Amino acid sequence: MKQGKLFVFSAPSGSGKTTLVRHLLSQEIPLGFSISATSRKLRGTEIEGTDYHFLSLSEFKQKISENAFVEYEEVYAGVFYGTLKSEIERLWNEGKHVLFDIDVKGGLRIKDQYPEQTLALFIQPPSKKDLELRLRGRGTETEEAIQTRLDRAEEELSFAPKFDAVIVNDDLEKAKNEVVQQVQAFINS
Repeated sequence: MKQGKLFVFSAPSGSGKTTLVRHLLSQEIPLGFSISATSRKLRGTEIEGTDYHFLSLSEFKQKISENAFVEYEEVYAGVFYGTLKSEIERLWNEGKHVLFDIDVKGGLRIKDQYPEQTLALFIQPPSKKDLELRLRGRGTETEEAIQTRLDRAEEELSFAPKFDAVIVNDDLEKAKNEVVQQVQAFINS
């Protein structure tokens, strides 16, 4: 198995991280998306093995005890998210570099384990006010959920200096070009 590069994308919810990740995956770059595992229930139109690997809480804890994760986090009480080692191996076996859309702590754990192979990018909103407007503009969350995300964003923003690069997403086209340039440069390094 030839090991490729790892690209970690982390950001507060509403920063545009997922839009940038989707843009990268649409480019002619040999990238594969790492599908996270979670202990939460499947929602709406989500598909097992496409959106997440859905595990029961006991299955998730069993995999923790088997050291099957590169990283994992109990994000909310009783709700775990993590990256299975088998997911990285699957993509490397396909000859792809691995792209992660992941929380800040998990992203930094991946960087710690694969320091030479990982480029950790933090996507930052132009301001906290813009972030709040984006979250409210989605129209998909309760007021309580928006407040939870804003409180969490405060903590997540404090991790930005630990990343290899911070991309401020104030102009989407500029941010798209910047992530493509960063990824291609790291692949070629």
